[in-house]
Amino acid sequence: MSQSPIPPTLTGVRVVLVHDWLTGMRGGEKVLEALCRLFPQAPLYTLLHVPGSVSSLIEQRPIRTSFLQSMPLAAKRYRHYLPLFPQAVSSLKLPPCDLVLSTSHCVAKAVRPPQGAVHVSYLHTPMRYIWDMYADYFGPGRGGAARYVMPLLRGRLQRWDVDTCGRVHYFLANSRHVARRIERHYQRQAQVIHPPVEAGRFAPAAKVEDYYLVVSALVPYKRVDLAIQACSQTKRRLVVVGSGPEEERLKAMAGPTVEFRGWVSDEHLAGLYARARAFLFPGEEDFGITPLESMASGRPVVAYAKGGALETVVGLDDPEGLPPTGVFFDRQEPEALAAALDQLEANLDRFAPQALAEHAAGFDTKVFTRKMRDFLAQTLAAPGVDPGGER
Repeated sequence: MSQSPIPPTLTGVRVVLVHDWLTGMRGGEKVLEALCRLFPQAPLYTLLHVPGSVSSLIEQRPIRTSFLQSMPLAAKRYRHYLPLFPQAVSSLKLPPCDLVLSTSHCVAKAVRPPQGAVHVSYLHTPMRYIWDMYADYFGPGRGGAARYVMPLLRGRLQRWDVDTCGRVHYFLANSRHVARRIERHYQRQAQVIHPPVEAGRFAPAAKVEDYYLVVSALVPYKRVDLAIQACSQTKRRLVVVGSGPEEERLKAMAGPTVEFRGWVSDEHLAGLYARARAFLFPGEEDFGITPLESMASGRPVVAYAKGGALETVVGLDDPEGLPPTGVFFDRQEPEALAAALDQLEANLDRFAPQALAEHAAGFDTKVFTRKMRDFLAQTLAAPGVDPGGER
């Protein structure tokens, strides 16, 4: 993919990238990939790297890991080491540089920048395990033994998370929804730059088939269970792409109309998007790239009316009169999602594939790259700042 030249203020800047962990290509890794294109010489520091789990663009650069890399079963059970994450990220010793650019939904934002470096942290969310989605991971029926340990650790982790905000000069948020979380938990302001969507990889299909689609890591807060229950109860066909710790539980509740595909190739996924009747997005997401991939494929979205979806999906009765790109439901219950599917099917003729694709193009990778490049150039050209707090 071609890209615009780096502005003079970024030419020659020594950049270090920091990411939570490298275990699969999800939304956060798509952001990291775009930053790797922008700074092709930057080394990458992370808690843990499972070789071959991310794109070749990321894999081919120098990757440095923490002591978690050598812990038993870390490749598959790394989340079990959550109490060690603060120590692990603090153990990362970054080389001398001008700019530290971290992408974080957990602890990468707490990395210690070298003396004189500016630290910009692109936050997908403050650590969801201990803040807004604690109950999804460790509430009743969740978390196994961790459910009993986490109440003892949560307060300490929250204090550490807030204290280490002083290591960040500038916060970026992936949505207005997350910017509000940053202000609420950290008392810091964040500029919003929406994540990149490779809109050019997708295109409408000549023929649409009779199935709905979910593309998601199978973890609790994604609420894939709602899509499975709604489609099983109404005998609608559902294709689930993804894997994760919830997989066996979800398969056990699925009816005969639900099919699990695991992770598939990019080419296969593009075809699944384009031929689906619609894409289902039942969780509260920080932003959500997959709905925009569906729109880039000319297919509408049925989304839970909370979180980042409110910034990307245009409902049937948009107050600004924009062409609709999806339907919302306002309760995370199978019946509410099923009613939204009925509403979508009654209005399918209102979702013009080309209009959906044009809407998604407004979030394309080139838009993200331009905004990120301009922000960083302005930031490095500004007088030095001291965010205060613990460094």
